[in-house]
Amino acid sequence: MNPSLPPLDLQTIPDDLASLKSIVQKLSEALKTVQGVLKEKDETIERLRHQLYLAAKNRYGRKSEQMSDDQLSIFLKEIEDKTGQPSTHIETETITYTRKKGHGRNPSVKDLPVFRVEHPLPEDKKTCPECQKPLSKMGEDVMRTLEHIPAVTYIREDMLEKWACPCCKNAPVTSEAPVVRPLERSIAGAGMLAQVVTSKYADHLPLYRQEEIFERGGLEICRSTLCDWVGGVAGLLEPLYEAMKTDVLESKVIHTDDTPVPYLDDGGKEAEAEEPEPGKAKTGRLWVYSGDKNHANIVYDFTEDRKAERPKSFLDDWKGYLQADAYTGYDAMFKLEKVVEVACWAHARRKFNDAKETDKKRSHEAMAYIRKLYEVEWEADEGNMDATARRRLREEKAGTVLKAFKEWLDAQALATLPKSPFGEALTYVFNQWEALNRYVEDGDLSIDNNEAERALRCVAVGRKNWLFAGSVVGGKRAAILYSLVASCKRHKIDPFHYLRDVIGRVKTHPQSKIADLLPATYKPGPAPEAPVFKQN
Repeated sequence: MNPSLPPLDLQTIPDDLASLKSIVQKLSEALKTVQGVLKEKDETIERLRHQLYLAAKNRYGRKSEQMSDDQLSIFLKEIEDKTGQPSTHIETETITYTRKKGHGRNPSVKDLPVFRVEHPLPEDKKTCPECQKPLSKMGEDVMRTLEHIPAVTYIREDMLEKWACPCCKNAPVTSEAPVVRPLERSIAGAGMLAQVVTSKYADHLPLYRQEEIFERGGLEICRSTLCDWVGGVAGLLEPLYEAMKTDVLESKVIHTDDTPVPYLDDGGKEAEAEEPEPGKAKTGRLWVYSGDKNHANIVYDFTEDRKAERPKSFLDDWKGYLQADAYTGYDAMFKLEKVVEVACWAHARRKFNDAKETDKKRSHEAMAYIRKLYEVEWEADEGNMDATARRRLREEKAGTVLKAFKEWLDAQALATLPKSPFGEALTYVFNQWEALNRYVEDGDLSIDNNEAERALRCVAVGRKNWLFAGSVVGGKRAAILYSLVASCKRHKIDPFHYLRDVIGRVKTHPQSKIADLLPATYKPGPAPEAPVFKQN
């Protein structure tokens, strides 16, 4: 649409007033149309410029959303005057610094084994060169050197004795094998399987890289075998995954989020390559569901798309508080009222952080209000408050900040274009306002959904390395193994030692005591014996 003013010929201007008024009216209408088009184009240019800024920032800029206290101090003082709450986590006159963890030359070695090498003084030097009397030992000087031995892959030989009667023809008697192989018709032991799974899902090493690493260590093993092992372990540990899912669905509060995962639609055949064939990969989703402190497991669910029925199917008849982003697929569950929506202040803050390039002052002021809300949470954390005390503190302090913030937001909306970056941030907060305020009502709720986002970080890092899931089946296997690894991380359990123990025990472990094998309630079994290698 390119409107223009009607042509005006001075020689044909009519003399009567009515005709002149008609021309002026047409010119006025055309001018308004042109001004409207120009305004729309300005908004489009500004929006595209902002999108370009965000794209460049996401690719080349800092990922951190932190702001210095100096930037917020001006707005915090104004908010303190409105709410009557002084800031407890910012120094405006005296700047204090917290000493960070050192990055010196000597790493922490307190838990490492020590290999002691004796260097005795030669006999010909144990005599004093002056008086020829023997020297006396007065102590030792210790020189410590940090060394490394590459991971050792070894063969375990269990020698089973066979005994038979020399007189009778009875079948021989064989001693009982001390271990049960985790996978049928597979030479891999629990430690080997745990190493492959941990390397892929905790250390983000694709199988083709592990294949090269094993080859450097003297073990030639093809990628398809490694892939079979991963699938076998996922099947072996699936009962634990189902038990973790049941446990999470008993939570009062569940944090959820999702991330895209490319996969190959090859009819269920599992594979792994360095690059997918062009046009062959589809985009699935990996959803995370993190239970509350009483059911502290993390469960992932792989789906082929992002339809609303995917989270609804997983949650099924669950009732409680669901903390999530503003994805509209959850709305159907919220309408049933058995699932209560809790929004995320970190998402709301991110909207204003993205808008600060085009509206710096007001974006910083909005983030200062959100900072005040987080200061209430920091105070509760420092006081180690329980849910009841935290709720009272929120009602007393956060409620006042929220009221002042809402008044400020309403005032800003009157002077903001809805489609501008700052206007979109306002729209997000207004649409989510009730859900954003819900955390104040219950001390068991969180102010944000960062727990779910942290749980998806390992998937995001791994995706950059393994690029895609080999199939739908591969995506579901990844969900099982990521659930165990992420839950181990949540409870500060070494995933390798956990998996080695659980893989070796799960076949013979009683089903009634399956909770003993879940990361949240894990009870370690006996430590494996240290191998003693024979000389070849």
